[in-house]
Amino acid sequence: MQTDIQDLGGLQRGVDLTVAASDIEAEVSQRLARMARETSMPGFRRGKVPIKIVAASYGSQVQAEVMREKLGSALSSALDARKLRIAGSPRLEAKPADDSNQISFRATFEVYPEIDLGGLSTLELQRYTCSVSDADLDRTIEIVRRQRAARSAVEREAADGDRVTVDFRGTIDGQAFEGGAATDFAFNLGEGRMLAEFEQAVRGMRPGGQKQFALTFPADYPAPAAAGRTAQFSVTLKRVEQIELAPVDADFARALGIADGDLARMRTELRGNLEREVANRLRARTREHVFGALLQAMQFDVPQSLVEDEVQRLAHAAGSPAAAGGAGSPAAAGVNAAPPSEALQQTARHRVRLGLLIGELVTRNKLRPRQDQVRKAVEAVAQSYEKPNEVIQWYLGSRERLADIEAGLTEDNVVAWALARAKVAELALPFDELMGGSR
Repeated sequence: MQTDIQDLGGLQRGVDLTVAASDIEAEVSQRLARMARETSMPGFRRGKVPIKIVAASYGSQVQAEVMREKLGSALSSALDARKLRIAGSPRLEAKPADDSNQISFRATFEVYPEIDLGGLSTLELQRYTCSVSDADLDRTIEIVRRQRAARSAVEREAADGDRVTVDFRGTIDGQAFEGGAATDFAFNLGEGRMLAEFEQAVRGMRPGGQKQFALTFPADYPAPAAAGRTAQFSVTLKRVEQIELAPVDADFARALGIADGDLARMRTELRGNLEREVANRLRARTREHVFGALLQAMQFDVPQSLVEDEVQRLAHAAGSPAAAGGAGSPAAAGVNAAPPSEALQQTARHRVRLGLLIGELVTRNKLRPRQDQVRKAVEAVAQSYEKPNEVIQWYLGSRERLADIEAGLTEDNVVAWALARAKVAELALPFDELMGGSR
């Protein structure tokens, strides 16, 4: 059997595989004989079905199974001999055999890349820090007050701080566009949730008022159909609600879960929650920076088969027509699916590269989380709940839930390993910048 693996460029490899036809026939005969002893058919008792009838019903299926197994075994032996790991599924093509007693196939496939980690010693990394001040805590309390504020409808001009409810419709070149219309849409005026031109148009309107205005979307607006373009909007202000903030007193503290209404205890618990959230965000920010720096320092090829698999997963998760093959998909209906976007391809390639790099670092440096590390992480998560012990048992009772914890800890271990070996500078982030995404 020829098992010389040819380098086809990049991560592509090829090998010619041959198996003896007699070996296939012998294995097929053995399996059909076993099936005959265990099969029952109409008109025959179990184990009494003639082998010819069994072969006629199942022969093709059994032969295909045996062929796949024999070729798979031959390919595995060739890969083991060269210490190669196959990425994705091989493509098998039948080819003429030199010997009529042989069955030949050509297997083409990709292998995992070899990753050289030698460049990490000169890496310069950043570790992000942030502290929670009394002023930060006070601003957070004000946010909570606004979130829990009572509202009352008023008949006056809308001003910053009010909650307004509007109907709006926008067109670009006379045509409606996705996300350009809504009914009974409510938002807090002055908080920046809407584009500045939209808020400016609503500001000063009275309930029942209507207005037409032009709005130019930013060039980096997330919706490609609107980015950088000017839309004509009509808006109707249906309701203006004045926000009435509750006083920071014992009742306010009790509403936040402080049974005795103690304001000092309320501040202590809020600070603890803030510090946990800050720590989580700092860890995520540092992790993103470290992984980006590692990927930039390490140059290696990525198996296209793994990228294509990741594109399919991402497209399926997003409900995109690029996810082909499932029931109800364009491909299943015989319609050509739209090719994945360049952005989707780039995201998939980034995720695959990162996964390969993390896997290599974890394997070489034994960075999988310890059981005590997992337990400590579960306990830390549980502390933010009213009944921590129940949360701990909920996590410990599911292998899948624990796997999510372990995946995060594995990434944390990789980050810690890299920081311990690189030149590290600390960068303090302002509290509002770090928390800006949720405030």
